[in-house]
Amino acid sequence: MSHKDDVKEFLTSRRARITPEQVSLPGGPGRRVPGLRRTEVAMLAGMSVEYYAKLERGDLVGVSDTVLVALADALLLDDAEREHLFDLSREANDSPVRRRRRQVPKDVRTSVRWALDGFTAGPAFVRNGRMDVLAENQLFRGLYWEMYEQEHRPVNLARFAFLHRELSERFYPNWATAADINVAILRTEAGRNPHDRALQDLIGELSTRSDEFRVRWGAHDVRHHAHGDKHFHHPVVGDLDLVYEAMEPMGEPGLNFLVYSAEPGSPTEESLRLLASWVATKEREREQEQHHADRTEAAHHEEPA
Repeated sequence: MSHKDDVKEFLTSRRARITPEQVSLPGGPGRRVPGLRRTEVAMLAGMSVEYYAKLERGDLVGVSDTVLVALADALLLDDAEREHLFDLSREANDSPVRRRRRQVPKDVRTSVRWALDGFTAGPAFVRNGRMDVLAENQLFRGLYWEMYEQEHRPVNLARFAFLHRELSERFYPNWATAADINVAILRTEAGRNPHDRALQDLIGELSTRSDEFRVRWGAHDVRHHAHGDKHFHHPVVGDLDLVYEAMEPMGEPGLNFLVYSAEPGSPTEESLRLLASWVATKEREREQEQHHADRTEAAHHEEPA
């Protein structure tokens, strides 16, 4: 899909979701399609219908910030959608010389890993905008144990949600919401960094292999993933009701540091303690198995010919 198509579908989808009543305009039975008419958006944004039609055709070249703000107000865009609109505009107005891929982090500083390892009250991890998990603490590995059982590295939350449906639908009690969030984060990242080849490849893979992803991708929803509730069903410890906070490490644009926690004294807090014990045992057993395998292989190589 071209950049103009992205702009066109984003604007038309935002226009289609607004009812006249939301913006104090008369409704009525004469409307053949949902949402506002182009003339109504143009009026609300203080521009001509012809100019708005140009924007909705995907042409954002030369559009000022003032016009973008007026358009965002008219379409009732939230903060994430406003930022996405400005990202689309920046891409339209970049020259080929200025266009270059923003470096997407593929690793984290050692000090960040120490911070993760030192946090033992709940699962914690660092991801990039492609939903690759770059670092995590032991509790996060325990929580997403079935994701880490898959071969692909780095582990990717969107790939787990859409390409391992039998596992992810059990793990996420509200799978549809989890799927929506994954796609919205990827769509946001695509607006920020449209030249990221690895992101394009991931989107292509998911679109090809998952009808659910393809439909959601076409909705053009975006999201800032800052805080909220998360509900999981772990195969060993059962239901977990957690809250999360996300933050961006200083000096590491494009990374998100996410921490899950449980309400003190809740059943989930006790379940996290059980999970911590379980994953510590599993990883210790795995280390012992690997050590035994390494010793066996070394002994085999030392045998005389």
